[in-house]
Amino acid sequence: MAQSTLIWAALALLLVSSTLGSSDVPFIVAHKKASLTRLKSGAERVSVSIHIYNQGSSTAYDVSLTDDSWSQDVFDIVSGNTSNSWERLDGGGLLTHSFELEGKTKGLFYGAPAVITFRIPTKAALQEAYSTPILPLDVLADRPPEKKFEGVSSKKSSYI
Repeated sequence: MAQSTLIWAALALLLVSSTLGSSDVPFIVAHKKASLTRLKSGAERVSVSIHIYNQGSSTAYDVSLTDDSWSQDVFDIVSGNTSNSWERLDGGGLLTHSFELEGKTKGLFYGAPAVITFRIPTKAALQEAYSTPILPLDVLADRPPEKKFEGVSSKKSSYI
């Protein structure tokens, strides 16, 4: 009895997933990436890039990106904006947005996912998707200086 229930549940899941996978709608997937760069002045820059993919078969319209997780108490915007908008993202298409910040406060920072909103012609309601989160950033952390030539030996070996 339990085995037949499990088989019916698996069959129902397969039917639902195949129906969703073949529907003619946008399917937004977004990847957010951040990296730290220490400047010679001691300041630390955060480079943020967000890639928005439409894995669906139809166009997403009025696409907007908002990344409000960067508090003005902790970061200054050096270049770009934390939000952007585009008229459309075609099925199979890619949009990329980047900006750069400078850390003002020392500490571990946990960034939230960016929010992407878009419209589908067949639905009146605004659709919403989220980017991947970023790994925690240790902003202005005490780091030992890099040893550029560590492991390089000054001894010469000779083979006779």
